[in-house]
Amino acid sequence: MANVTSMKSNAPDISRDSLLMLAREAREAAKSLALTSGETRTQAIYAIANEVTGRVSEILESNIKDMSAAQESGLSEAKLDRLSLDEKRLEGFVSALKEIAVLPDPLRVLASWERPNGLQIERMATPLGVIGMIYESRPGVTLDAACLCIKSGNGAILRGGSESFHSNRALHRCVVAGLEHAGLPRAAIALVPTRERRSVSEMLAGLDGCIDVIVPRGGRSLVELVWDKARVPVFGHLEGVCHVYVDKSARLDMACEIVVNSKLRRTGICGAAETLLVDSACAQEYVSALASTLREHGCEIRGDNRARQIYPDIKAATGEDWSKEYLDKIITLGVVDGVRGAIEHIAAYGSGHTESIVSEDADAVAQFFRNVDSAILLHNASTQFADGGELGMGAEIGIATGKFHARGPVGAEQLVGWKYLVRGSGQLRP
Repeated sequence: MANVTSMKSNAPDISRDSLLMLAREAREAAKSLALTSGETRTQAIYAIANEVTGRVSEILESNIKDMSAAQESGLSEAKLDRLSLDEKRLEGFVSALKEIAVLPDPLRVLASWERPNGLQIERMATPLGVIGMIYESRPGVTLDAACLCIKSGNGAILRGGSESFHSNRALHRCVVAGLEHAGLPRAAIALVPTRERRSVSEMLAGLDGCIDVIVPRGGRSLVELVWDKARVPVFGHLEGVCHVYVDKSARLDMACEIVVNSKLRRTGICGAAETLLVDSACAQEYVSALASTLREHGCEIRGDNRARQIYPDIKAATGEDWSKEYLDKIITLGVVDGVRGAIEHIAAYGSGHTESIVSEDADAVAQFFRNVDSAILLHNASTQFADGGELGMGAEIGIATGKFHARGPVGAEQLVGWKYLVRGSGQLRP
């Protein structure tokens, strides 16, 4: 968990009492937020978007401080890419916030029915309470988490990584200003004002019942810590070991484009493909074409024996390679016996995140979709669409691979629970 705590800072320490006060204020503010109208919460999100637009210089200056410190500390290229902000990325943040704003109010009646005895029943969506968000590198998570929580009527306690400390504070100021503009309590979205590691441990313990759900977003060491130590429910994934399977019926030109985009568009995101599987029925032709294309784009390939017999100029994959999240220009390449072989390989080595099948065979696609137990499955599309914004959810605060009601991108609709409203006219149970 080095990214969260390793960089030196003049950031203030925070006592446990101060942290508990921040959490209790967030919980009380969340109760008020839950009672507000959807229109008011939407107004707050638009106001936050306007604040970001009006504070571009301030935000970028803060990000420069973070980037300078991160470069001096030797942060990896992929993590530097996650950390970096520019005007184009800020414009993207603003667009995402506006997409969140126009989403339907999640706090609505989800279903209604009448029983034979005349009881009228409604299932109503309700906020979860206070979301504890622990994340690394990406300062944009500050905005996504804040606005998704506001949209769904939840409070939030945000604990960003030390490497994005200044950027997070600048973006949080936009959030606070937007809340105040809409007449909502500023304490509803709190940012932990320290880089001290102890604050993470306190959040994982639940801060005396003030946190209802933890969402981790970062590297393996952070997520492992959260899964191991959290005393409250967790939405999250450990790793994004994502696969692309190229079926014998696939169009080779499409397969090459999808594989390159899945692996190399941005190597440092959790939806980047880490393993390429090729049907043995087309391997003789397809392996060479796919490997050559990846090599032309500067990607290192590690293959199994069957792949290396066809294309010898690649490294031999080790046992650990098949379940490794590289987050780099490295991919494993394996030959499997049809869609059944791909399904078995993914079950053995995948992390339940995102998988794609490239195929023109409807039966193969149906078999893949039916049997692969991952949060996101794609057909003839890049794995890098594993993103809430790309799936029309405005944004997301993480990809959940567990078995909770929230699976896949965790957006506003996933940050609610529900309660049952039962209306009678004097009914008694016999």
